[in-house]
Amino acid sequence: MQTHFHIRKNDMVGIIAGKEKGKTGKVLKVSTKKHTVIVEKLNMIKRHSKATQKNPQGGIVEKESPIHVSNVLVYCNKCNKPVRVGRKLLSNENTKKIRFCKQCGEVIDKI
Repeated sequence: MQTHFHIRKNDMVGIIAGKEKGKTGKVLKVSTKKHTVIVEKLNMIKRHSKATQKNPQGGIVEKESPIHVSNVLVYCNKCNKPVRVGRKLLSNENTKKIRFCKQCGEVIDKI
């Protein structure tokens, strides 16, 4: 079963819960099966890696950890804060959907 989220790849999002609360970043990856998103340079974790041919040095690698989709909201540039988004069909075209800010009505993007 495919689920649809209010978050998509390359969206600017604000974190609303957890240790990174209040920060914003760009979505790198969305996992619909695990209900998580990976946000650029947020929720960083350290992983110890063994020396391999690709990485002969080995050592400690920092990488982004997934954040549950319920803890992020799309960032509205007009409101300058994370907001809930709505979807609607454009009245003049039946095939085009848009996402809009629920607070100010600003169009975020076309789907």
